Amino acid sequence: MEKKKVVIALGHRALGNTLPEQKEATKRTAKIIAQLVKEGAEVVISHSNAPQVGMIHMAMNEFGKYHPDYTYAPMSVCSAMSQGYIGYDLQNAIRAELMKEGIYKPVSTILTQVTVDTYDEAFAEPVKVIGRVLNEQEAEEEENKGNYVTKIGDGYRRIVAAPKPQKIVEIDAIRALLDAGQIVIACGGGGIPVVRDYENKGCYKGVPAVIDKDLGGELLAEDCDADVLFLLTAVEHVAINFGKPNQEELEDLTADEAERLADEGQFGKGSMEPKVRAAIKFARSRKGRTCIIGALDKAAETMAGLSGTRIHE
Repeated sequence: MEKKKVVIALGHRALGNTLPEQKEATKRTAKIIAQLVKEGAEVVISHSNAPQVGMIHMAMNEFGKYHPDYTYAPMSVCSAMSQGYIGYDLQNAIRAELMKEGIYKPVSTILTQVTVDTYDEAFAEPVKVIGRVLNEQEAEEEENKGNYVTKIGDGYRRIVAAPKPQKIVEIDAIRALLDAGQIVIACGGGGIPVVRDYENKGCYKGVPAVIDKDLGGELLAEDCDADVLFLLTAVEHVAINFGKPNQEELEDLTADEAERLADEGQFGKGSMEPKVRAAIKFARSRKGRTCIIGALDKAAETMAGLSGTRIHE
């Protein structure tokens, strides 16, 4: 492989749902990442955190119910917790696989904050569902705390906004580690969404929201000056007419072609479309950049051009 800087965005499948699942999933994922490093790629990793942050949010809320002297954990804290323990498993698994290959390369996790716009229209229309199913009384309690809930089936679920990422707060630290030859895990779950706290000398404070992981990974790829954004998912290719008799898998698209298909509604709003939109943005950000969308278990073939969908200018 020609030496390239690659940002790998790991989806849900790469991490599993539970603690034991994550332990095993990260071992399998680490083998793939180690192979890419062995072939010469300079690697930065971002990852999903939806099941993990939901689990933490639920656990902290349950704890708060039985211990009134403790405050409830805000979403920003739950997100930070998820970045920490996912990074812990990932960095240890990757380091172990690298050592098997005779590669002694440090791996570090950066707890990453990402700024969002307080006037982002997403705050007026929260859509991301988190946490467990609530009964009517619990839903009312959430609303009394200023949170949003929505009716789902026989119960209720909390929903939060998904604003667009603006700036990675720790980008200088991430670049410094890359320059030092390390593999860096950053922007987990899209990053911890924060805004400026002007009452505290312009520092940052968390907001009750989540950032789309694909858009967070794309911003990370731009800011790290990556050549390739590699979005790993459950399918081998982006497809049009998905699930229909005339389904067609796509191997190579220009950003303009991908945008036209996305505007036509060819990609699932909550599944493939965010990946395609992130791919388009990355491909247009600098001449020569490519986004590859492909399956986790065919990552090596995809990087070699034998599988996956490539989106470029």
